[in-house]
Amino acid sequence: MALPQSLRQSVTPPELELIASQELIDVVPLISMERTAFISGAYGPLRPPNKARIPLWMAVNLKLKKKCHIVAPDWFNVDYLQTRLARETSEPVFSDLPFRFAEISKVLLDVASDDLENPDKLRSLLKDLREARQAKCREGLQHIDHSELSLPNLCSMEINEIRPFFIESMSVLTRLVRNPIADR
Repeated sequence: MALPQSLRQSVTPPELELIASQELIDVVPLISMERTAFISGAYGPLRPPNKARIPLWMAVNLKLKKKCHIVAPDWFNVDYLQTRLARETSEPVFSDLPFRFAEISKVLLDVASDDLENPDKLRSLLKDLREARQAKCREGLQHIDHSELSLPNLCSMEINEIRPFFIESMSVLTRLVRNPIADR
């Protein structure tokens, strides 16, 4: 959702990608490396052709240096996303997706599209899924009242997008409930 500058008080999408870079992901290393300690933890050893589980930031770094192939997460395939899109368009509730699916999928498509099966179809499905979920968010925001908004299974990017609208709306609704005549 495009927001006016005055409402952009939330975390930016690149900052959310940075946060998501702590998620662990499988890689097939092309180099050997002993177990190495970082601030966020110790990872490795890397031994080709065995898979290793490392943070996304490390996988991106190795991929950019052509020292590994990134293995897509189980949820990042055409069949899974088509199923989720079908649920999204046919059911009133949000389908359950990984909390940081938008950020992780963007990073993987940007950096490791050559390691993914059918990246163009994945991009298309993610776009359709995003649009379907945004339509549900808009629908949910139309039914907002002064006490709550229930939109379960939102991902971090979606929460970040609606946060400014929600905060401002709840503020206005609270003022109206407290003093309905003075605000008219």
